[in-house]
Amino acid sequence: MIQLSDHFNYRRLFQFTFPSVIMLVFTSIYGVVDGFFVSNYVGKTAFTAVNFIMPILLILGCIGFMFGTGGGALIALTIGKGDREKANRIFSMLVYISLAGGVFLAVLGIMSLRSISFFLGAEGRMLEDCVTYGRIILLAIPAYILQYQFQCLFATAEKPKLGLYITVAAGLTNVILDALFVAAFSWGLEGAAAATALSQCVGGILPLIYFARKNSSLLRLTKFEFDGRALLKVCANGSSELMSNISSSIVSMLYNIQLLKYAGEDGVAAYGVLMYVNMIFLAAYIGFSVGVSPVIGYHYGAGNYAELKGLLKKSLVIISVIACLMFGASKVLANPLSVMFVGYDKGLLGMTLHAFSIFAFSFLFAGFAIFASSFFTALNDGLVSALISFLRALVFQLAAVLLLPFIWGVDGIWFSIVAAEVMAVIVAGLFLLGKRRKYHY
Repeated sequence: MIQLSDHFNYRRLFQFTFPSVIMLVFTSIYGVVDGFFVSNYVGKTAFTAVNFIMPILLILGCIGFMFGTGGGALIALTIGKGDREKANRIFSMLVYISLAGGVFLAVLGIMSLRSISFFLGAEGRMLEDCVTYGRIILLAIPAYILQYQFQCLFATAEKPKLGLYITVAAGLTNVILDALFVAAFSWGLEGAAAATALSQCVGGILPLIYFARKNSSLLRLTKFEFDGRALLKVCANGSSELMSNISSSIVSMLYNIQLLKYAGEDGVAAYGVLMYVNMIFLAAYIGFSVGVSPVIGYHYGAGNYAELKGLLKKSLVIISVIACLMFGASKVLANPLSVMFVGYDKGLLGMTLHAFSIFAFSFLFAGFAIFASSFFTALNDGLVSALISFLRALVFQLAAVLLLPFIWGVDGIWFSIVAAEVMAVIVAGLFLLGKRRKYHY
């Protein structure tokens, strides 16, 4: 078994992070599976509604990602210093707070969903579909938050493979139930939402049962005393991931608004296809960053600076290889993926393929800023991590999507993501160079 304290060569690093990569990829497939069945069995308006409401649902679920990444960094640092009892207390506190927060957000979301959807521009049939789909998904938000959190913490617990198995089980649950509820039983949008909600329960509740019982991992749920200082540290550490997810969702809403203005519902549908591919491809970068983060946090906490320097170098090489593979895959898969989702509409298919030809270049750059943000989270430098995420996911994309359409119209919207990722890489590189002496990497 690979331990956090080991020396990591390329092979060992790949073996340790690979389960986290697959885990995040499977999680991203949830929305993709729903999109496929809704688009092909329910219709274009329902498909547009799912894409339109999804950013709101992701905002509510991403709190688990904040606690998972920020908590994982602090827990790994604490284990590196030799205090496993305190690490378990922090772990337990975060799980219980996430569960309570999830219930609160589910109630709040159900009450305000219609007003939010209307405010963003949904009307008529599309508005009703947004509310129908969203309210069912919101019932499972507590489990969704826990799922995101546990996906990050399985690596910290030295059980990345177990996290992978549970995520695969949740993903297969979604695929099977979508096929039954939407394709076989013709339950429409309600069936797609129910399939996703139930799969999220699998991904969130099974880990809860595992950690509540005696197990062979580094972590276990125990009684805890509220530690406000640790909670603030976790929130500061994970604020970059929270900001990144919230910002991405806000930006997606703005993209939808701009596309409704410049290209109508077809533009939103085409953007939905791009976002499905984007979710899966970025999940590879995020999964690697999540997987390597506890290793970085452990060695920094233990003062193993030579190992820390090696981890940074190897990680950047791996990210570069992934970037080239992602770009190549996006070019090869553009046509079959577009046909799979919107092949029934020739005009929409043409718009989607054209957007793909521009959007694909973003995959060459996206992974570096994502990793840099996670790297500083692992070093417990939440401020720098948050700045990188804030600039990448919000500032640069907002500026680009508001300005570039004035120059190039709809093409300016597709170019916006590429421009934002290039600027984010420059900022991430400057921070990595500027912080070398402080963190000894």
